[in-house]
Amino acid sequence: MTGLADLFAAPGGHSMEYFDPAFPDRPLLLHSARPRRFDRDTPVLIVHHGVGRNGRDYRDYWLRLVDEAGIVAIAVEFTEDAFPDYLWYHFGNLHDDKGAPNPREQWTYGIDGRLFAALRDQGLTRRQGYGLFGHSAGGQFVHRMLSFGFRDRVAVAVSANAGTYAMPDLEVAWPFGLGATELDAEKLRPLLEFPITVMTGTHDTKTTGRFFPKGPRSMRQGATRHERAHNYVRAGHAAAQALGTRCAWTVINVPDVGHDGERMSVAAAPVVAAALHAAERG
Repeated sequence: MTGLADLFAAPGGHSMEYFDPAFPDRPLLLHSARPRRFDRDTPVLIVHHGVGRNGRDYRDYWLRLVDEAGIVAIAVEFTEDAFPDYLWYHFGNLHDDKGAPNPREQWTYGIDGRLFAALRDQGLTRRQGYGLFGHSAGGQFVHRMLSFGFRDRVAVAVSANAGTYAMPDLEVAWPFGLGATELDAEKLRPLLEFPITVMTGTHDTKTTGRFFPKGPRSMRQGATRHERAHNYVRAGHAAAQALGTRCAWTVINVPDVGHDGERMSVAAAPVVAAALHAAERG
């Protein structure tokens, strides 16, 4: 087991190579932001970067926020060499490059839960749950991870400025819906009842960028990332009504912000901190 104590050894930023047990030959990079005041009861946030695979940058965004928020943040970097393309990251390695399904044990969505378990096993935290924040491609990772039940010990989850969504629709095939997967109506209920917070910059409306998803299945979700965020949450509430259950998903508009990981992190910090601090009291 990789020793993780160096992540929290002193205030400030730290980085280390990490091997998840399911991928012993594929190194991840962990970048931590430790506040000045820290102990084993400090809330833990796991952060997911965008398509640029720039985990260190996202750690640095949170390094400016952790003291006021009273949390420790760990940005998990999926390097291009070890986890190439969107199949490994955005879409969780559910399928190989030929479309064949991979066993659940090989889905990258399990990495966060195992990392948090390792922190607990090594005595570095005694928190019962952790938080999630993902921006852009990381926002795709976070909400799709939650869709497949990787929710154990997740106390708060924020998906920000995602380019596309796995809509809560069993008639729309994965990865733009949840059809043709292991999910059915009964497994959809607990997903809808889980409190996902979708954050969207009101200026995240540009469609000319290299990484803006423009395919026909993407465009059916909305003309812009901002529109798609609202459509995702709206679809969740409609699906819950059809199933006779409640939807705990919310959407938060971040005024005057576009596709900006740093400014979305700033907006997410008080939301995440409040939920994480309240979780243990509850």
